[in-house]
Amino acid sequence: MTLYIKYMVSNRCKMLVREELKKLGLHFVNVDLGTVEIMETINQEVRDQLKMALHRSGLELMEDKKAILIEKIQNVIIEMVHYMDEVPKTNFSDYLSEKLDYDYTYLANIFSETKGITIEHFIILHKIERVKELIIYDELNLSEIAWKLHYSSVAHLSHQFKKVTGLTPSFFKSLKSKKRSTLENV
Repeated sequence: MTLYIKYMVSNRCKMLVREELKKLGLHFVNVDLGTVEIMETINQEVRDQLKMALHRSGLELMEDKKAILIEKIQNVIIEMVHYMDEVPKTNFSDYLSEKLDYDYTYLANIFSETKGITIEHFIILHKIERVKELIIYDELNLSEIAWKLHYSSVAHLSHQFKKVTGLTPSFFKSLKSKKRSTLENV
């Protein structure tokens, strides 16, 4: 049986869900971002218990088919941008269609109606968050970050970064080093 869980966006969430399933005596085959495969078919009482346990942790057991599809779209994007070593080289609309087995136009329309932003804008926001993360880690330079996230150039990355954050990547990086130097002086 497959269950769909909203707001499940990190490895910590996956750990938490595993623990809640164990507490209820449920055996899971797979716990992934937004989805859980369990061996049992659960009755309404167990479903309600799981729903309450997840709710206490800020997660939500989903039942609405449209909401489940939106969550799947978000999870594919989050997984692609934040957890894959390399963003797929294929066109993202094709990647998403293939991954979810739906026509991209349908996915895009449902996502926009429900979330109020386009899939493309959602991807850009997550890519910029990933860029910030990589800048803070200071392991890669901007050229490497641009290549890793499939930007056509550093200029394209910088333009998009500034458009979303209001800052240039180099100014953002300097803020990090200013904070660090003030902490070292304390």
